[in-house]
Amino acid sequence: MTKRVHQPREDAEFDFILRMSEVPVLAYFTGTWPKAIEPCRAMDLVVGGIADEYTGRLTAVRADITRCPDATKRYGITGAPSYVLLKEGETVAHGTGPSTISEVRKILDNL
Repeated sequence: MTKRVHQPREDAEFDFILRMSEVPVLAYFTGTWPKAIEPCRAMDLVVGGIADEYTGRLTAVRADITRCPDATKRYGITGAPSYVLLKEGETVAHGTGPSTISEVRKILDNL
């Protein structure tokens, strides 16, 4: 996992990262139950690559569903991996399941 991906330990830290970001935020939600582990690992690679490529233009956040239950509920996350793209605090895109770097890049380039 790249160091450019924030990993909050709780909702308060998640919210702090969002408030402090001056650029769009790609927040993706992961789980630790058996069926979620492999898809979440795949998404780790995607978001890590995106975070490296979009340094300075994007804040990437990896939130564990069990550690950030309020954020999970707020953004309507029902499975892992899922993601939301936030611009100025508003959701501009969301998705569920592992995505490819090119899929995420296409969303980001249309901001």
